[in-house]
Amino acid sequence: NLVFTQFQRVGDPPDNLRPLPSKNIDTGMGLERTAAVLQGVDTNYHIDSLLPIVEAAAEVCGVKYDPDSETGRRMRRITDHVRACTFAIHENVYPGPNKEKYVIKRLLRRAVLDGHQMGLRDPFLHRLVPMVAQMMAVPYPELGDTSERVADVIEKEEANFFSTIDAGLDRIERIFDAMKSKDRVMVAGDEAADLYQTYGVPPELFETMAAERNLTFDWDGFSQAMQQHGEASGKQQFKLFKTGPVERLKKAVHLTEFLGYETTEATAAIKGLIAQEKLCDHVKEVGHENPITIVLDRTPFYGESGGQVGDAGEITGDGFRFQVTDTQKDGDLILHLGHLVEGEMTAGGAVTAKVDITRRQGIRRAHSATHILHYALQKNLGQHAQQQGSKVDVDWLRFDFSNPQAVSPTELETIEADVSQQIDAGEPVGWETLPLAEARERGAMMLFGEKYPDPVRMVSMGQFSRELCGGTHLDNTAEVEQFEIVAEESVAAGTRRVVALTGAKAQEHREKTAAALTATAEKLECAAGDVPQQAASLLQEVRDLKKQISSGSKAKSEAPVIPAPPSDLSESAQQKHALLTAAKLLNTSALDVPTRVAALLKDAVSLRQQAAAGPDEDAISADALLEAAVEVDGVKVIVAEAPGASPNVMRQLIDQLRKKAAPVAILLASSPAEGKVVLVAGVSRDVQDRGASAGNWVKQVAPVVGGGGGGKPDMAQAGGRQPENLPAALEEALSAIRGQLGG
Repeated sequence: NLVFTQFQRVGDPPDNLRPLPSKNIDTGMGLERTAAVLQGVDTNYHIDSLLPIVEAAAEVCGVKYDPDSETGRRMRRITDHVRACTFAIHENVYPGPNKEKYVIKRLLRRAVLDGHQMGLRDPFLHRLVPMVAQMMAVPYPELGDTSERVADVIEKEEANFFSTIDAGLDRIERIFDAMKSKDRVMVAGDEAADLYQTYGVPPELFETMAAERNLTFDWDGFSQAMQQHGEASGKQQFKLFKTGPVERLKKAVHLTEFLGYETTEATAAIKGLIAQEKLCDHVKEVGHENPITIVLDRTPFYGESGGQVGDAGEITGDGFRFQVTDTQKDGDLILHLGHLVEGEMTAGGAVTAKVDITRRQGIRRAHSATHILHYALQKNLGQHAQQQGSKVDVDWLRFDFSNPQAVSPTELETIEADVSQQIDAGEPVGWETLPLAEARERGAMMLFGEKYPDPVRMVSMGQFSRELCGGTHLDNTAEVEQFEIVAEESVAAGTRRVVALTGAKAQEHREKTAAALTATAEKLECAAGDVPQQAASLLQEVRDLKKQISSGSKAKSEAPVIPAPPSDLSESAQQKHALLTAAKLLNTSALDVPTRVAALLKDAVSLRQQAAAGPDEDAISADALLEAAVEVDGVKVIVAEAPGASPNVMRQLIDQLRKKAAPVAILLASSPAEGKVVLVAGVSRDVQDRGASAGNWVKQVAPVVGGGGGGKPDMAQAGGRQPENLPAALEEALSAIRGQLGG
């Protein structure tokens, strides 16, 4: 395994290999192998910086470390994997489904499998992180600062895998048994794909287990099955060799010069017209619904990339006007998509390209705000809070970042305040193109796993932010005007998302939030700060009243106590916190809280009246229903109307009847409200064994009352809108169950 280093690669091929002045041989004799030789031990894992981790792994797993045993090999593998994952997660490479994140997921799950095969059923790897940090403290002291976060991430990934691993391993063993019975020696790719999608078992892990049984693995079949799954899920598949008019233009035009950093209006020449996937010499169809694509030699329009949406505007020329609705990038070409409004366009013609300045300014506000937000997140949460993705539109932004847990209201308030402080400070925004190495020396933020060109474009804001970015930005942070966080949520394990508004949209949302809270407080007749608790009490009362009416016994339970917002929040932040808390309780959006509360108040009034009236003396009982049963082929069949009964009451009646008599089949019908019908059916287990199904039963009867439904074989429900047809529905129900029972 020797590597002979002979050339330096310079520029693009061909003829880009230059002989090195000093050629050399890479023997693979790394630092740890050298240490093993000098310390007189037989393996890297027994040197002074790794053996303590191996021994800690043995202690955590509750086994004795025997170097020559299978358990010893597992300890070394666990050590290797947990050390690699500790460093990667420290650098914000979290377990995930793609690229480097998938490598970390695989490493963790392989180590968890080792623990599982030694009898462990609870997360254990995370307990080794402090030992890794301790052993690496001299060369990598920064590991100690993040070990708690790293351990949390590993523990969550372990817990996720432990929750599905037993079912996955059982399925693997069944696959191996079936292969043995059929003398198969290759694991089918579609089976491996199903295991990965259902139980999260990485194919590499499946392949390893297969190899231990001297079985091969169908990687081609796995890839094909995953591709089919991607297509079924609507995911776009990457095409290695693309063809079409854009590809032909690339050969002739090569690139579109972008002028949008300096100007929003420029003269240019049409280099290509594409309509209906065809290159055209001219286009004259005005107002056609299918967009036309124009390629220019130079343009001020920004093509969607780096999370920033494309520009809109217009392109005009001699006697024509073209409305640009979107701008995209394809390689080095910028594509202007839109519609011809008037006149006729001809390839080669001179044009004036003009960006919609108002829209561009809203995008610039949002994009510059993401850089300020990134700074504020790292300032308040830690350097690990690095960007994981973003989307920037007109005065709207979505920003994903690494963080192991939700951001608290107090932290959000502080982050929002820090962003606003930088806006109010009016810091200058500038950009320059410089060598990648120089940008790194000047402290530009570089994200792990990203590939940057050289030279790069660095965007600076005052002295607080330097990022590599190709988007369009403001000239001064004050131009962001307003900043309002409207949501903070989870995207994936270890990744959070902030949604925010800038400019006029931020101010408008702030005003709507205040109005919604005021309206809700008025409806609940309480102070604005008490809205969450009052909403919780109202919701609990409605639930209790429904239980009381359905069961006939009084139900009273305490509403959950809603913690007061942190006292250090500003008044506006407390208002937003109150409304968002109420929205979460009521499972609705913040601005829809007043409507939801109004509906609950209306329900409460109606339910109070029903509860005060007491139980219906004419309510049907289980004993009365049983007396009216008819026998069909040895089965007691009950088909009856339960006047005014709720679905819950009917289900309770069916449960009572199944306890009192068997075999039994029951279908109850009710019209609890004007223009509404509810059907509930249930059958006992012995009736199911005869082939009858409650789901099929209601499905057959529901059309008679103008509805539909279904459910499980033992219990099912349907609805309809024609209560006048209830008698006919009951007749159909009796006929249908006779058919199912063969009677």
